[in-house]
Amino acid sequence: MITKGQKINDRYEIIRSIGEGGMANVYLGYDTILDRNVAIKVLRGDLSNDEKFVRRFQREALSASSLAHPNIVEMYDVGEDDGTYYIVMEYVDGKTLKQLLKKRGTLTLSEAIDIMSQLTDGMAHAHDSYIIHRDLKPQNIMIKDDGQIKITDFGIAMALNATQLTQTNSVMGSVHYLPPEQASGKGCTIKSDIYSMGIIFYELLSGSLPFRGDNAVEIALKHMKEPLPSLREENPSIPQSIENIIRRATAKNPKNRYESAREMHEDLLTALDDSRMNEEVYQYKYPEHESESKKTKSTEKLEEAAAKEDQKIEKEIIEDIKKKEEKEEVEEEKKMSKITKIIIIVLSVLFIVVLGIVLFLFFIYPSLTTTKAVTVPDCEGKKVSTCEKILQEAGFEVATKIEVQESSVVKKNLVVKTDPEAGRSIKQGTTIKIFKSIGEEIVEVEDYTGLSATTVKETLEKSGIIVSIKKKDPEDENKKYEDDEIIDQSLVKGTELKKGDSITLYISTNETKFPDFVAEGYTLDDVKAFCDTNELTCTYTEDETEYVQEGKITYQSRKADTVVAKGSNLTVKYAVKPKPKPSPSPSSSPSPSPSSASEEEKEDTE
Repeated sequence: MITKGQKINDRYEIIRSIGEGGMANVYLGYDTILDRNVAIKVLRGDLSNDEKFVRRFQREALSASSLAHPNIVEMYDVGEDDGTYYIVMEYVDGKTLKQLLKKRGTLTLSEAIDIMSQLTDGMAHAHDSYIIHRDLKPQNIMIKDDGQIKITDFGIAMALNATQLTQTNSVMGSVHYLPPEQASGKGCTIKSDIYSMGIIFYELLSGSLPFRGDNAVEIALKHMKEPLPSLREENPSIPQSIENIIRRATAKNPKNRYESAREMHEDLLTALDDSRMNEEVYQYKYPEHESESKKTKSTEKLEEAAAKEDQKIEKEIIEDIKKKEEKEEVEEEKKMSKITKIIIIVLSVLFIVVLGIVLFLFFIYPSLTTTKAVTVPDCEGKKVSTCEKILQEAGFEVATKIEVQESSVVKKNLVVKTDPEAGRSIKQGTTIKIFKSIGEEIVEVEDYTGLSATTVKETLEKSGIIVSIKKKDPEDENKKYEDDEIIDQSLVKGTELKKGDSITLYISTNETKFPDFVAEGYTLDDVKAFCDTNELTCTYTEDETEYVQEGKITYQSRKADTVVAKGSNLTVKYAVKPKPKPSPSPSSSPSPSPSSASEEEKEDTE
């Protein structure tokens, strides 16, 4: 029996149970070597002696260990410890898809497509590695808080080349997601997983299962015979493209399904494209039932043969499930008889324990409480070896691990204190911890320019250094600094600091001022660069003049030496050569009359 605090293989510490299954139990564990939480699947004790179950359990590790995909739970380790068979895998902090459905009822269309895209991508990777899951259902799909899914429980996964471990004539997996060919005992292919994914997609959007019944046989027969209910009849807002994906994935005849999980994944990616929203209903290329392909108007005998074949398959399924139920009943009776024996043994042990406690309290304990109390010696400033000798001579045990502690008083490698501390009166035999001085921590100043002042301050203050942050005008006024960027420091690189020492970090005042574009001879390109650097909104206007060099600035809307604010507006004028005015022709153009001249002057004024 696995208990809290127990270590497996002297490495994995059990924290608590997080799930129980028919073949194995799952625990939250802690990897003491790699310092991380893990999930540990342990084969049930009553199955550890069954070679078939041990081989199936080991096959899970073999199947999943070759898979490396963000949507498949990662396998870390597998082994056996004193008869306990275990698998160590990635711990997923989240809930199962089934738990999410119970809480939410249904998911939105975008949520369902996102989950199915991840699921089909992960299963395409598994299929590429020649591994079929065979038990896909919401209970075996974990979903994290950020929406990422993880496919779990390859416990009955089938490697395509591991035929010796395949039970082709038995119904395995959960019957609500069981493909027709698996229900009829014909074995599994990758298309069996595609069928299960189609049923899961249906459940995500409808909040319910497509086929229900009073028992497993009835549900299995519905998977084989009844058509899948239409989602669009229940919810017309669901696009036809989405129903076509479900319709194709859950076809009774595997020939009508997707050829691969990858093909289904790619179909999901374009399902909400405008061109597909109102596409035609997907029509099956092959008959859904074998009996359909054999029917003709004049072949009644073939119809009877098909019906008999269906009855034969139904009978085989019923017999298979009855045998399984009878076996479970026998195992349950054996289990109950074992429980009765266990109860008797437990009660006997409890009686012996109670009797032992009574004897201990009245006869043994009083003699143990007379242990002599001794004062803990003062070891401060002594060598560790000397302190150990003093404590042992006083009748105490000394802890194997020597603790360390900073000290500005006690020299390095000498004893700072003990726990319990010196002067306390405690019983002989108590274990005492020794704390050794590592001296006073020294911090060597580095070149912090260009780094974040806040980050450097937090780092230095952890070592007890007093840090001040002040603003300072930068030497290069044209350079742009981040708000928190260090431009200078009060102490040079290599200076040694100890707890209580101080350092000042300087950041830029970050105040850029407008230059005198006109007086300083700025060109249009210079101003454009200035605007881009300081994120200004600039307007450029031509100024026709013969007195200023072409391209130079003749006017600026912002006064020189005013502070530049991000997003400010700036208008500048730049010199261009005057455009030549057309001269009037003497032969064709009469002298302008006073009235027309005044009109031209008016136009120029305008």
